Amino acid sequence: MGWLRWFWRTLTSMRTALILLFLFALASVPGSIYPQRGVDPGAVAQYFKDNPGYAEWLDRFWLFDVFQAPWFAAIYLLLFVSLIGCVVPRLGVYARELRRRPPAAPRNLARLPQHAAFTAEGGATVEDLAAALRRRRFRVATGPGWVSAEKGYLRESGNLIFHIALLGMLVAVGLGSLYGYRGNVLIVEGNGFANTVAAYDRYMPGTRVSAESLAPFSFQVEDFQANYVLAGQQRGQVLDFLARLKVTDRPGAKPYEYTLKVNEPLEVDGTQTYLIGHGYAPSFTVLDGQGQVAYQGPVPCLAENINTFASECTIKVPDAKPEQLGLSVRFLPTTVPLQDGTLVSAFPAALQPTAQVRAFAGDLGLSSGIPQSVYLFDTEKLKKMKPLVMKADPLEVGQSIDLPGGAGKVTFTGVKEWISLQIAYDPGRVPALIAAVLAIAGLLLSLTIRRRRIWVRVQEPDKDGSTVVQVGGLTRTEGGAAGFAEEFADIVKALGATSAGVKDAR
Repeated sequence: MGWLRWFWRTLTSMRTALILLFLFALASVPGSIYPQRGVDPGAVAQYFKDNPGYAEWLDRFWLFDVFQAPWFAAIYLLLFVSLIGCVVPRLGVYARELRRRPPAAPRNLARLPQHAAFTAEGGATVEDLAAALRRRRFRVATGPGWVSAEKGYLRESGNLIFHIALLGMLVAVGLGSLYGYRGNVLIVEGNGFANTVAAYDRYMPGTRVSAESLAPFSFQVEDFQANYVLAGQQRGQVLDFLARLKVTDRPGAKPYEYTLKVNEPLEVDGTQTYLIGHGYAPSFTVLDGQGQVAYQGPVPCLAENINTFASECTIKVPDAKPEQLGLSVRFLPTTVPLQDGTLVSAFPAALQPTAQVRAFAGDLGLSSGIPQSVYLFDTEKLKKMKPLVMKADPLEVGQSIDLPGGAGKVTFTGVKEWISLQIAYDPGRVPALIAAVLAIAGLLLSLTIRRRRIWVRVQEPDKDGSTVVQVGGLTRTEGGAAGFAEEFADIVKALGATSAGVKDAR
């Protein structure tokens, strides 16, 4: 029991809460350094391609799913318990403090850090002095010949509001994880999306979310435009992204046009759709060795250079006869040759698009039941396939390449663009915003308000009716003595002194 009490006191101490809060912020940093599966699975796939060994180790520590990691949840729960253990006892202490009267005046006010004495011509009464302090918003208590006043209770209120708001933010995050959902989808121009579980490329529901919980909206991606700087030192820099959608809020409703931009999400029944990425999807028609169309349509490419959008695509054609075909395509939006004959992309817009095709024949391994990436070939399977074309001239739109051995024909038919979207429903979003505002307000109160006390003693009147009034002051806020000295002088004047006569007794 002794060890349990020690553990509870340590966990619920303010120092531990601050350490856990710091760790909570620190644990969120990898989520902004490394791509997250919940936000951009394509970027995660590209990271595995560029750094396979390093990415495997990162994945073991959940660094591509930081906010779902067990160690992140442990920090979250410990912080939650620590804050509750800090706040609840302090609420009781603060409630008792609010009911308590200011303490009686000390006998010798000259010993206080701030004190003054003056003679009130015509006399001064305890009631008059108490009224003067009340006008300055002090809580006042009186006794025989003395007045006690206190101010600054809102400082502790701000402190408690701040910590309660932190708890509210944690509850809001938990509410979102229980009743919210998030998913990612990649859509090529001309295609549509319906908000169903099967339509997502990656779907992450909360524990209390079912398929019926999803808002029944849909939309069609009519067009996507990316505008770039055409000249100057910032040539190639992005000016704007926008996707034109035709949205249907619910089955049978009239569709309407909506322009989706970065940080301007589409919102339908509390579900928000964000534009988070884009790329190119060149279109191909693949004829197999029997002259049949084995593949037709656009294929999404992953950018290998985000400045020029030189990209790589993978086309798997399992229905080709007599053998399955695998095509690896290098796509260049604006193709220019270098002096050594190498082709590169000089601009991110599709001004002079070309596609360079490499082709393989053999078993793609799709019938094994083992999931494969749609963006990458299985390198072990690729080693067992027969190379058909390893180096060919780049194709312009409308051009074709014949595969050797009568294996088929590949035609580059056009260029479209794809967009990646994050669709999220988070019922804790508004509560989290309210909690954040309250936390800032509470922090401002706790930083700007000082707790201070004033005591006044009134001596018996002289024969001429004048009264000697002694005033003492004490700030209960560490580091607030400098600012309190000026306020104390104003209070003494308000009590009737013609000259403050403040004497520092430190």
